[in-house]
Amino acid sequence: MADRLDQPRSSRRRLLRLDRETVGRGAEKFARFMGTGQFLLYMTAFIIVWVILNVVGFTRFHWDPYPFILLNLCFSVQASYAAPLILLAQNRQDDRDRVALAQDRQQAERNLADTEFLTREIAALRLALSEVATRDFVRSELRELLADLKDDPGA
Repeated sequence: MADRLDQPRSSRRRLLRLDRETVGRGAEKFARFMGTGQFLLYMTAFIIVWVILNVVGFTRFHWDPYPFILLNLCFSVQASYAAPLILLAQNRQDDRDRVALAQDRQQAERNLADTEFLTREIAALRLALSEVATRDFVRSELRELLADLKDDPGA
């Protein structure tokens, strides 16, 4: 499809298109895996095999002799990729925590408003009930009326 000169380009062309969500989910999985005992076990086994192959030398060719400079380089590369991925995973978690905190704050505000409304309603009911004639009040009024009728038979 030919470029139209009367319209701007919608986006720049990229060699590699990555979805931010996909990269973020991958970073979280990677960070989660690096924090497990299984990862430590795999790394320990890898290092032991590396050292044995280079020190004992089951082969004539030692690709990384004693100071293990290539192994250190591998660790440096791993660390240079691990740190940003872990930070990306932490940033995503911070964003989720921020959203959850905002939702909790809104829920707390709604609960407070509901509680204040119910408190006002209970206070209004108490005021309304204080003006209602109670059973004891009606009995006392009837007694007084009967006493008045006994005292004044002509009424």
